Amino acid sequence: MKAIAYTQCGGSEVLKPTERPIPVPGTGEVRVEVKVSGVNPMDWQTREEITPDGEQVPGQDGAGIIDGVGPDVDPARIGERVWLWEAAWERADGTAQEFLLLPAHQAVALGDAPFDLGGSLGVPAMTAHQCLALALRGPSRLTAGALLVAGGAGALGNAAVQLARWAGARVITKVSSADKARLALAASAHHVIDYRSEEPVAAIRSLAPAGVDLVIEGAPTANMALDLSVLAEGGTIACYNFEESPDVSVSAWELMRRNAYLVGVLVYALPLRAKLDAVAAICDALADDALRGGEGAGLPWHHFPLDQAREAHDAVQSGRTVGKALIDVTR
Repeated sequence: MKAIAYTQCGGSEVLKPTERPIPVPGTGEVRVEVKVSGVNPMDWQTREEITPDGEQVPGQDGAGIIDGVGPDVDPARIGERVWLWEAAWERADGTAQEFLLLPAHQAVALGDAPFDLGGSLGVPAMTAHQCLALALRGPSRLTAGALLVAGGAGALGNAAVQLARWAGARVITKVSSADKARLALAASAHHVIDYRSEEPVAAIRSLAPAGVDLVIEGAPTANMALDLSVLAEGGTIACYNFEESPDVSVSAWELMRRNAYLVGVLVYALPLRAKLDAVAAICDALADDALRGGEGAGLPWHHFPLDQAREAHDAVQSGRTVGKALIDVTR
């Protein structure tokens, strides 16, 4: 089978096409014919910073069809359309290969939803769910007042907007251009603020005079002052990423005086129970047609053939691809 792999850390030039034997599923495993592999920032970050112990296939997320099962897995799962999560987390085998072995619980029924949507779930949707679940301290089916999604046009922002709407929240998002505003509105945000054409704190406060209950933030170093300015009493800032510097300066008194919370979210480090809760909620949202993708749902899909995996990684790393980069593996 065909695959993309690397044996040393570095830029996208270390990604090489390779041929590998088709694996045989063992106990508790399914074998998936991968249709699409979703590219996340963690894929290039890991590739640049961590030297693999042997050959590493990138790709945490993806979607495909189960074509084989281990001896203790229900054979009725063969032929099932599935979405995949954390394929390459602490494993050498990610989704950028034609056939992939995974623990059965990491291949989740997709139903009739498009493979492109399945390949766009995983890390973005699970992280978005955890931001909501931790910050709002509620069950999988969440409710909230007003919340702010910083960057509603990205893959994670899109998932956060859609899951928050499904949960019954009033969603405000801020973006950096009219094109991104159009995508955030298509994702179902109630209000979109272009922070380059209007003053964001005043605009957010005009929509939520008492402040927002939750901020989902991917650039805390740059935005912490703004986030604190619009946060309601008892509110939460959930940070899932940091930009150039991981160091964020926060006044403890500023948090204390409003009984606020600052929460860090790294989906890979969550306990399995929390991950399975996120998977269950995502499946419920899919069943309710509350999670969608493509241009009409504010998440353009950008396709790259398997032999252009380098270009897919570069597109995500450069930030020039607004939407979701997908590698077409077996189609």
